[in-house]
Amino acid sequence: MPVPGTDDSVQGSASPRISEWVAQQLLDRISRGELVPGQRLPGERQLAEQLHVSRVSVRAALQTLKTQGFLTAVQGGGTRVVSSAGVMDGALTAMVRGKHDNLCDLVEIRMALEGWAARRAAQHATPEQIANIGRILAAMTQTSGDGNRAADDMDFHLSVAQASGSPVYLHLLATIREILGNMVELNHTEPYMENHEALMIEHHRAIYEAIANRDADSAAAAVTAHLGWVLARYHAMNTPATAPPAQQENPATTGA
Repeated sequence: MPVPGTDDSVQGSASPRISEWVAQQLLDRISRGELVPGQRLPGERQLAEQLHVSRVSVRAALQTLKTQGFLTAVQGGGTRVVSSAGVMDGALTAMVRGKHDNLCDLVEIRMALEGWAARRAAQHATPEQIANIGRILAAMTQTSGDGNRAADDMDFHLSVAQASGSPVYLHLLATIREILGNMVELNHTEPYMENHEALMIEHHRAIYEAIANRDADSAAAAVTAHLGWVLARYHAMNTPATAPPAQQENPATTGA
């Protein structure tokens, strides 16, 4: 890999030109989806070896990207990719928790976004990504309703997102990841489920099989069917029981 300028390891300080080049290489990896939101970067030494520059230049590039908001320090050491999540995720979570209509709106938005992602996955997923979706589906069938299935469900949707091959979509998903996780957990609790776990698995199986068969239309339709069912459950669970008719006055006691 060609590197501009001279090797700054001899100088003991980072060449601005080289550190800028390193920062651009890392940004390119993020934009291609090779580094996704939340992912921890390799250590400085490993990055320096990969890019054939000194650790001084890597350190300067990482600091630049942290200042720009692309990376953040990890507690205990290291660096990870960030997105625009943060405040927006917390605010959206509060908004959805505060009003049932907002929760339903988010499901409808998920239909559009995840249907698009499933279509893209059917068209662009690698064999390894398809196999990963299948492994997660298999795990869903083996876990019980103790919370593990909800975690597997979330992993399933994230694996479809990764298979879509769109870094932009991955960053959008990272922005609302917390509220999506809360929604998935809710979907696997009573009374929302009422022993419908087997049906939920079949929904996910339909999505997986469509992607594995490279059937983009069926993949998008399977997502729409799945989230449409979830939306119907939300509406049903929020519909108040029909109030009993008001008792009519007894003429004998009212004197009418």
